[in-house]
Amino acid sequence: MLNTFTKAAIGVLLAAGGLTASLSVQAQGAAKASAPPAAPAAIVGNADAGAKKNSMCIGCHGIADYKTAFPTVYRVPKINSQSEKYIVSALNAYKSGERNHPSMVGISRSLSDQDMADLAAYYANKK
Repeated sequence: MLNTFTKAAIGVLLAAGGLTASLSVQAQGAAKASAPPAAPAAIVGNADAGAKKNSMCIGCHGIADYKTAFPTVYRVPKINSQSEKYIVSALNAYKSGERNHPSMVGISRSLSDQDMADLAAYYANKK
């Protein structure tokens, strides 16, 4: 359906010889408006990239049977060979505040979703 304004614009464009270009632009705009929104691209981890991003992790998680005294004394968990899904889930839980270890909250909040996926891919494949 064309409204009065559109009919008037078509008349002016016909007179000026520009109807084809205008209709093409209108059709493109209509196609974009009616198309469903694109799904976000799935983030895929890259273990090689993760190996270059693990400097904040290796100081605690890279030492066998390491114990830390901040904020309390506890054994740092082993993350080698953990599943990618688990590592990403844990990092997101720290980032959101669902988990509350101060060091991990700070570190996770500095990581992008891609960083988390890369680190997870690296540690999931590390024995």
